[in-house]
Amino acid sequence: MTISKWNVLVVEDESDSMELVQGILSYYGIHSVGAVSAEEALQILKTTTPTLMIIDLALPGLDGWQLLKQLQANKSLQRVPKVAITAFHSPELAEQAIAAGFHAYFAKPIDATSFVRELQAILEG
Repeated sequence: MTISKWNVLVVEDESDSMELVQGILSYYGIHSVGAVSAEEALQILKTTTPTLMIIDLALPGLDGWQLLKQLQANKSLQRVPKVAITAFHSPELAEQAIAAGFHAYFAKPIDATSFVRELQAILEG
């Protein structure tokens, strides 16, 4: 699938991080929709199925881990790749995220030069 046909859901409660992630995606011509909470993301997912989801682990209310569990329980969303992002990086947390079912893990701040290339590898994988 070409990058220009992607539809990415970005679930991020911090405006600076949301702006950065969506800015990187936009630079590469990738369409994205933002949600500031897991609850908002779940509402958006009632009417659209994204190509990929980028989820902050430390969300208010339902956190990224809880959102992942709900997404995994939804048959129509099980095959959509889910990527974790967090400012609270550790090697152990990265391992836990992959073990929980995230397809990839990125520590903030996001490295703009490799981010989209790695997302593309996930979608082509």
